[in-house]
Amino acid sequence: MGMGRQKGVSLTGLIVTLAILAALAIVGAKLLPVYVEYYGVKKMFAAMVQNGDTKGSIPEIRRAYDTRNAIEDVRSVTGKDLEITRQGGETVVSADWSVKVPIVANISICIDFSASTASGPAESESQ
Repeated sequence: MGMGRQKGVSLTGLIVTLAILAALAIVGAKLLPVYVEYYGVKKMFAAMVQNGDTKGSIPEIRRAYDTRNAIEDVRSVTGKDLEITRQGGETVVSADWSVKVPIVANISICIDFSASTASGPAESESQ
């Protein structure tokens, strides 16, 4: 009676799988703060619209953002970075920014973000 073929994961296969998972976890950990800031900006914009902070003058809008940002501590976008425009009688506050996240040696990931108070199809959650 011959030996049956063994089934299972080899040590080499396990090490390679764990190395890939570790690399993905490290990249995810480096990207997490960038996305936390993005959602912080979106949260501040939503709160500003809800409280009517977008109805004031441009300096007042920038000040309202900076006041909220004192709590959120978003470093990528300040009140000076906001683009404030009028669309259909409504004030729209938006921000576009890029973040370069170093991964290993000379390898980086560049992510472009855009957030706006505009309502409608321009502000959809599809990414």
